[in-house]
Amino acid sequence: MIRDILPTDRSSWERLFLAYGVFYETAFEPHVIDGVWAWLMDAAAPVSAVVAVADLGDKASNDGADDPSDTAAADRTSGAAMPVIGFAHYRRTVDTFTAGPAWHLDDLFVDPGARNGGYATALIQGVAERAAAAGGGTLRWITAADNLAAQRIYDRVANRTTWVTYEQET
Repeated sequence: MIRDILPTDRSSWERLFLAYGVFYETAFEPHVIDGVWAWLMDAAAPVSAVVAVADLGDKASNDGADDPSDTAAADRTSGAAMPVIGFAHYRRTVDTFTAGPAWHLDDLFVDPGARNGGYATALIQGVAERAAAAGGGTLRWITAADNLAAQRIYDRVANRTTWVTYEQET
């Protein structure tokens, strides 16, 4: 099940966020963790999050029998008592080519024990649904060139572009 992040998700989210940092060889300082969490809990902040949760009765890897994007399940429960096994951070931006809204998926991570269960795809779908409900536009994201496992998923759900990304610290 995919749902919006809740204040009660702090410890699960932090565990996953730290693991995400390790995956990308980044040790997040406490002020970064606290700062990102504060954004996620502030409706006026520029970044939001959805989380993937699994019923405690389900095996962690999810055999695919249950659709993790099941919105009916989200209506049946808040998911607060269910373990968070993945997250996606996203934000609204603008698209100067359309003079309309656009969306950026900043971070996506699924607990290694829950991978191959459709959760990454469901998280992307959850972000896309929220973007569509808030005015639509293009959803974009980047990944590391060597993250081939993620690219296999992304190639199924989106169009790979030819854009090259640059960064400059200011």
